[in-house]
Amino acid sequence: MIASPRPVAGQAPTVQARIRTTPEDFIVREQLGFSPDGQGEHVFLHLEKRGLNTADLAQRIAVLSATPLRDIGFSGMKDRHALTRQWFSVGLAGRPEPDWQALSEQGDVAVLEVTRHLKKLRRGVHRANRFILTLRELRGDLQSLMLSLEQVRAQGVPNYFGEQRFGHSGATLLQARQWQVRGGRRLSRNKRSLYLSALRAHIFNTLLAARVTEGSWDRVLPGDVCMLQGTRSQFSCEQPDSEIERRAAEGDIHPALPMWGRGKLMQGAERCAEQADLLAAEQDICSFLEAQGLSLDYRPSRVLADDFCWHFCDDGSLRLEFSLSPGSYATAVLAQIVEYKQGNIGGGEGRE
Repeated sequence: MIASPRPVAGQAPTVQARIRTTPEDFIVREQLGFSPDGQGEHVFLHLEKRGLNTADLAQRIAVLSATPLRDIGFSGMKDRHALTRQWFSVGLAGRPEPDWQALSEQGDVAVLEVTRHLKKLRRGVHRANRFILTLRELRGDLQSLMLSLEQVRAQGVPNYFGEQRFGHSGATLLQARQWQVRGGRRLSRNKRSLYLSALRAHIFNTLLAARVTEGSWDRVLPGDVCMLQGTRSQFSCEQPDSEIERRAAEGDIHPALPMWGRGKLMQGAERCAEQADLLAAEQDICSFLEAQGLSLDYRPSRVLADDFCWHFCDDGSLRLEFSLSPGSYATAVLAQIVEYKQGNIGGGEGRE
């Protein structure tokens, strides 16, 4: 079982490109969205990392500060094969504060800022991620590429979970499926979370792929759940009227699809029946996710690339800049623009 190919919205890209030739080709900057208080028992570290994943850096922080890993906070996973900036929190609770510059000794981390805050940094609380991506070795119809860029800027993209969520060649999803078939034997907390996330993302992508294929991924259908742009607010829409259609067209609201778990589905009867047909072959996964105690949630089927801009460089490469809400993937944007291949350093680690 591997992650299935994801249909794109509209015409498939006709231009090929290479990404991540160097970490500097994939720059990610976490936008926290609030200012730390400057006081409190939690040290907030703003760090830049290169060629290092978030979990390994959290472990390094824990060792340096003699702090249990559970007291190290971060808002999101950032790519290993990239140049990324993100915040970490360290709950010292009376422990002496180390020299944080020691994190830089191996040359793959830079300490940008150290401050304090009253609360631990929690997952998903940052406002957005800013991406600066360089696409190299462009080949194909550049006029078609320009049309794709304009379409992404105007319409957004299907909010797929990226291939990073499923592992190299779908290996994580395959392992998660094997774990599920064996009854979900006891695993480490991190491994369990990784596998459940892969299974859940697979269900979501299956539903989204069907909406993309029928061309309704960015339109509100009767019985859909809707989510407000930039918030977690959601509501059921039994019958979309002209106002709902206008707001969806303007990107103020988005149709939303289930992140599977326990709870009563919010969709109308027509949507639920359609969904049951699409997931008929996946019912064992759905039941397993419920048995594992996950709660039903919703995720928008569309994501808007904010402040989306681009320019062509003198060396023939294409440089993209845009922001995405937490949990959305830059590779979902790229897939609408080009057929991309990973550079010499491989793929990413997880959520962008």
